Amino acid sequence: MARGPRYKVKFRRHRNGKTDYRLRREILKSGKIMFTPRPSLNGILVQIIMPRIGGDVTIASSSSRLLVKKFGWRHHTGNVPAAYLVGLIAGLEAIRRNVKEAVLYVGRYAVTRGSRIFAAVKGAIDAGLNITCSDEMFPSMERIRGLHIARYAEKLQTENPIQYQRQFSGYISKNLSPIDLPLHFDEIKLKILKSYGR
Repeated sequence: MARGPRYKVKFRRHRNGKTDYRLRREILKSGKIMFTPRPSLNGILVQIIMPRIGGDVTIASSSSRLLVKKFGWRHHTGNVPAAYLVGLIAGLEAIRRNVKEAVLYVGRYAVTRGSRIFAAVKGAIDAGLNITCSDEMFPSMERIRGLHIARYAEKLQTENPIQYQRQFSGYISKNLSPIDLPLHFDEIKLKILKSYGR
C-alpha cells in the first residue's frame, strides 16, 4: 500500500470495485433513476434506484432467487438467459410503479459486449423501460434463449460423454437436460409476462 503525507485512501466501495463516484455524481446531478445490474458467480441482482444524497431509494428489484422461487426457473441462475429474465421482471415491476425511463449504472464492473449485464438491460427494454443503450452491446437472441448452451451440450454429449457428465453435472443432478434450456426459457418468459398482464 502506498504511503506518504499526500496519499489518500480511496473510499471502501471504490476499493471493492462497486462504486464509480465520478459517474455517480453526474447521475445525482441529472436526477435520473438508475438501472443497476449486479452480477455474481451464481446469479444476478437488478435494482431500479432513485439516487439520493442522504441514501438511495430502491423503487423495484429482482433477483435470480426470485426467478427460481416465484416463477419456477430450474436451470442455472448465473447464465445469460437467467439474467435476461431477471431484467425483464425488474423492468415490468418498474413500469408497474410508474417508472418509464432509467439510466444504466454499472459502477466499476467490467463492461463486456454481450455479457449478462446487457442481457438484463435487454430484458428491461423488452418490458418497456426506456434505457439508452447501443444495440451492439446486447447478446443475440440465440444466446438470450440459451441456444448456444443447448447446442454445445448436444455436441458434447455425442462426442465426449465423460466431459458432458462432468461439465453439466449440476443439470444432471437435478434431472435436467441443458438441451431443453431454450424451451424452458420460453415457458418461463411467457409465465412472467402473463403474471404482469402482458
